[in-house]
Amino acid sequence: MVVAVSGGAAAIKTPFVLRRLREAGFEVRAAATDDAYRFVTALSLSLAAGGEVFDRGAWFSPRGRALHLEWAAWADLLLVAPASADALASAAGGRGDDVISALVLAGARRVAWAPAMNGGMWRNRAVQRNVERLVADGHLILGPSEGAMATEGEEPGPGRMLEPEELTARVRAIVERSDLRGRSLLVSAGPTREFLDPVRFISNPSSGRMGYAIAEAAAQRGAEVTLVTGPTEVRPPAGAELVRVVTAEEMLAALADRFDACDALVMTAAVADWKAAVPAGQKQPKVGERRSLELIRTPDILETLGGRKRNQVMVGFAMETDEGVTRAAEKARRKHLDFICLNYPTREGSGFGGDENEVTLVTTDGASEPLPRMSKRRLADIILDRVARLLGSWVEADRY
Repeated sequence: MVVAVSGGAAAIKTPFVLRRLREAGFEVRAAATDDAYRFVTALSLSLAAGGEVFDRGAWFSPRGRALHLEWAAWADLLLVAPASADALASAAGGRGDDVISALVLAGARRVAWAPAMNGGMWRNRAVQRNVERLVADGHLILGPSEGAMATEGEEPGPGRMLEPEELTARVRAIVERSDLRGRSLLVSAGPTREFLDPVRFISNPSSGRMGYAIAEAAAQRGAEVTLVTGPTEVRPPAGAELVRVVTAEEMLAALADRFDACDALVMTAAVADWKAAVPAGQKQPKVGERRSLELIRTPDILETLGGRKRNQVMVGFAMETDEGVTRAAEKARRKHLDFICLNYPTREGSGFGGDENEVTLVTTDGASEPLPRMSKRRLADIILDRVARLLGSWVEADRY
């Protein structure tokens, strides 16, 4: 594969990315833009890659070679790490005036970007438009994560490039794993909202990141993925059909329409359990010091679909504060699940939001497997390992 480095402070990590990939058994080549050399040297990239570096000097040397064409044809993956805002814009705009955009235009078979930039830049609408355009073209976006940034005094936030070990794990999943090819996966994510009146609703703080990570991982492993999602601000994963819903009843309808045709359902959505018995048609004025609400239950989606289960694999999520394994096992039995992912919202790293999670896998007989705290993306592959095994298509791979 080709690992291309653009200009940014995270470029100092690229030699370590190259080394981790070589240690994992990949043959790698390095490419660098002019701005990348403000942060990393050609010598360090060459030593880490074990060969020449494709840069502007090599590109235009009088040797009669077209390196951007040669390397694009050779590589099974072009990984841009770090991917600056400028590199994303250049490729999204169809330019070919630097080595990275030229490799993209030359027909690189698969392209993955590991963004790294200031959090404000990452959230900028222009950057997000470029990301959306690249995703629409079939490119993969790996990260970014949240954490400390290079600029002194800058608050931690989204925009930090994934660490070399995490990038290596993602690349292995992209290049090597196809154990879900030909399988149809249905994934739910995010919260639901139950409106009390036109502007107020009952909901929860679910970010949807866990479900989106599972959908992304499943698509990268070859599955046909449908992601049914409540309201979130998470970027849609490449390769998945996206179905947006708001209420629990809308989510049930969307999942029920697709359930019979799926091979597996992974239900990560945090569905609101209660709704107003009679929602108000107009915004209710703020009067008095107290107000009573009559609430009724929303449909139990997993229990409903579990009653229709034939040979699908079904996975649920549960949050408990005490007697977790016992309660999770009982839920798995009642809802006809193959296993359930239990986490504790009061435990650091296990609640809503964030890029990490810590769960215990629980089966109907009460057997449990606690997993260490890890990124949601890495956890997604572990969950899918179990799903693939139950489907009879799992291939042994490193788990952590």
